[in-house]
Amino acid sequence: MELRELKSFLKIMELESFSRAAKELGYSQSALSVQIHSLENELGVRLFDRLGKQVTLTPPGRQLARRVLPILQEVEELENVMHNRPPAEALRIGMIESLCKAHMPQVMDYVCRNLPQLHITITIDSPSVLLDALNHNKVDLVYVLDKPLYDGKWEKVFQKQENIVFVCSVDSPLAREKDLKLDQVIRQPFFLTEKADNYRLSLDQQLAARQLALNPILEVSDTGFILDMVQRGLGLSFLPQYVVENSPYRDRLQILQVKDFHMHMYRQLFYHKDKWLTQAMKVFLRLALRENPPDKGERTPDFSWNREKDSCTDKGSMI
Repeated sequence: MELRELKSFLKIMELESFSRAAKELGYSQSALSVQIHSLENELGVRLFDRLGKQVTLTPPGRQLARRVLPILQEVEELENVMHNRPPAEALRIGMIESLCKAHMPQVMDYVCRNLPQLHITITIDSPSVLLDALNHNKVDLVYVLDKPLYDGKWEKVFQKQENIVFVCSVDSPLAREKDLKLDQVIRQPFFLTEKADNYRLSLDQQLAARQLALNPILEVSDTGFILDMVQRGLGLSFLPQYVVENSPYRDRLQILQVKDFHMHMYRQLFYHKDKWLTQAMKVFLRLALRENPPDKGERTPDFSWNREKDSCTDKGSMI
């Protein structure tokens, strides 16, 4: 079994394509096919199902992937030591826009002070797009707000309930109201996120079930811009409570208590079960767990942080 065959196997798994993997690795497609055929003959199993242009792992292929990832990680670390090269430290995170604005500043404060060699790439998109990217190894971690999500391929680090709230300026007459009702609130001008955003979509669905609707003044994905408009007294919005509480305008904003309407979703952090947990991933998971202790009974990696060595070990605990 050759390392180049194993690396080729993982690249095909990542890209789900022999032709794209061959191009990225610098092989001809026939040469790559020979490598995989040789590996399959040696192991006595079929590693990929090939249905037209679609390439998927077989059960033995998934088992091999789980075992190969840590082996190749060790090989890479050994090569770095032998060649006296610093290990590559990179982290790819998929997030929704509101979580990025609310939580990444604290993470970056720690990283810049303690791990300046770490390079972080953040992809902002919808939960469905980000989780598809996780399945195809295009991101290492996914941090989203949605209904509870589950897939056997993912490890969920934590799940925390978040209120989605109506918000106005402190100068709005509604800010002093104690017994607000939904139909009274939605008569106001609104600045909302785009219809594709999951909490906006859920709002529209719940309003439609009551034969109500909202026609906002403006729809935009930038929650910071929305709250700027709200604090100026130009209208209301409907956003996750953590967005309001982390806004620089929070002293100018008022969360409304609407007695006949309540909605919540869940912040969730995932990585792929077949993904080797890199040092950079462990750092981010540890920082996230400090801020988001798991619910009682929720299984999550328990990372023991060593500040002197900038290292982290996974104890695998039940909290």
